[in-house]
Amino acid sequence: MLNSKERNSGSLQILRVDGRQDLDKFINLPWSLYASDPMWVPPLLVERRQHLSPKNPYFAHARCSLWLAYKNRKLVGRISAQVDEFHLKRYQDESGFFGMLEAEDDQEVFHALLDTAETWLRGQGMHRLLGPFNFSINQESGLLVEGFNSPPMIMTGHARPYYHARIVEAGYRQAKDLLAYMISANFRSPELMHAILERATSFVHVRPMRRSRFRDELKIMQEIFEDAWSENWGFIPFTKAEFRHLGQNLKLLVPDEFVQIAEVNGTPAGMIIVFPNLNEIIRDLNGQLFPFGWLKLIWRLKTGCPTTARIPLMGVCKRYQGNPIGTALAFMLINAVRAPVIRRGIRDVELSWILEDNTGMRKMLESIGGIQYKRYRIYQKELSS
Repeated sequence: MLNSKERNSGSLQILRVDGRQDLDKFINLPWSLYASDPMWVPPLLVERRQHLSPKNPYFAHARCSLWLAYKNRKLVGRISAQVDEFHLKRYQDESGFFGMLEAEDDQEVFHALLDTAETWLRGQGMHRLLGPFNFSINQESGLLVEGFNSPPMIMTGHARPYYHARIVEAGYRQAKDLLAYMISANFRSPELMHAILERATSFVHVRPMRRSRFRDELKIMQEIFEDAWSENWGFIPFTKAEFRHLGQNLKLLVPDEFVQIAEVNGTPAGMIIVFPNLNEIIRDLNGQLFPFGWLKLIWRLKTGCPTTARIPLMGVCKRYQGNPIGTALAFMLINAVRAPVIRRGIRDVELSWILEDNTGMRKMLESIGGIQYKRYRIYQKELSS
């Protein structure tokens, strides 16, 4: 069994994860919770272990604790709580985070898990709790509250519909909503887009990532990210190690032309990254790469591309936001990835996450046929002393 008991109330126990066996139980729990959900995509176990490993560069600036919930000796839930020193330094708001929340439909279990996370965060000096984040805003963010009838895209989450009600019953309220838009890769360009593109081509150049200069390209992308997203709600910069980790995924999974960088008079000013939806081709592997799953994955990656993709990062530098050049940059970046995406057989592309109050981006996406089809919610709760 587990040691390091955290909470024991009759038949319900909340116990801290301690050791490899406990961590395996923490990782494997979703398989039982989503067994009857045809939309759920089992994550790759090796990737989940890496994410929870101390080698994850996130833990260089954050501390975290994990718990498991047992009811009548049956494993029924899990949760994480984390404190990010980067967030505290930037916002000085004494906010901690919860994440990795999964549980059976039992309010007692949800309340006990969240209460355990709250108690730990109070002990860390936190006065407010935000989540879910798995583990940070630069990773998997928010709880799915709309759009349960389609599977999640790469690096996004899924949930059971009852999660929202159980979290609200525990005293949480909405902090921010994040949206996912779906767009046909072969969308019909509006006349406004054509006009903007014609005017901007004389001073805006959009080019694909140059693999031969990958380190330099990665530095450019990180600089654009830190400028373009700097005033977004909850923004936290990547460390160099974290961005290198993202770069490893880019190098392995993303063709050069799926990364486009926009330059204004030769100076980098925006970027877009398209990830082929790996969830399409791992769905039947049941999380396993061994003994033969890795062969299937390599074969599928070499012989064809998924029919869907996700754009997790698209933005223009702050000095161009809210003006015609910024609009031109956004249109040109989207237009630049269309041909390579279509050429590789991708039909539909998700753009996520879009802040609900980012009306400029939402209007632009809707002007090219984008349809909001999923909603993710970040909750908050004040922690009493």
